[in-house]
Amino acid sequence: MSEAAAAVRVETRKKRASKRAREEAEDEADGTFESAPMATDGDEEEEDDGATAGGVRRPIFGPISAATASGGKIEYRKIRCPPNRLTPLRTQWEQIMTPIVQHLKLQIRFNPKTRSVELKTSTETEDVGVIQKAQDFLEAYMMGFEVQDAVALLRLDDLYVESFLVSDVRILQGDHMSRAIGRVVGQEGKTRFAIENATRTRIVIADQKIHILGTFANIALARDAICNLIIGAPPGKVYNQMRNVAKRMNERF
Repeated sequence: MSEAAAAVRVETRKKRASKRAREEAEDEADGTFESAPMATDGDEEEEDDGATAGGVRRPIFGPISAATASGGKIEYRKIRCPPNRLTPLRTQWEQIMTPIVQHLKLQIRFNPKTRSVELKTSTETEDVGVIQKAQDFLEAYMMGFEVQDAVALLRLDDLYVESFLVSDVRILQGDHMSRAIGRVVGQEGKTRFAIENATRTRIVIADQKIHILGTFANIALARDAICNLIIGAPPGKVYNQMRNVAKRMNERF
């Protein structure tokens, strides 16, 4: 068995050597073994564009437009406007429309029949994902956030909106529900402002729905504080926790 294995190995080496010699002979016949020219200062830009050793250049692909990426299809989005946001939408329409039209290069209009804001891509739209950003911005505004806070969704990529119900934390009815919401808001909104400033988030309380705008980690901190208040924790204890959180975040940044 050992002599047979040794014979197989020898035969394999001979085949590899003959194959290598044949390839080198073909390359010399084609003249591919040429010395590459020495790069000069004027050739540095060409090398940055994708030149490789041996004179072979990589293909360079320019950026494609949003219309080409979507296959020439026009995308539409529709965001319904709740009745309580119709008047603010009418008064702040110019502030809402400006970043969407000028910066995102989208088309926007308000449809009074369906009471919804409609978005559409155009030939000038540069990125496919901007229409989703515009939808998130409008949905945050419809939830009750200010325009200045919702615009951050267009500028930053790590911001999110999380929503939950008071009943998801604890099932309450009647006056117990009102008192739980009152503990979260605080006197003249002091508790809500304290949580917002400590966690660097924005909070909207609309009846039993609570919306939080911020980064993933900050949303988790604000949600924990709100849940503690709903369960029945003393506001003083939550204040101390928020003070410690704010101190740690200031030291971090």
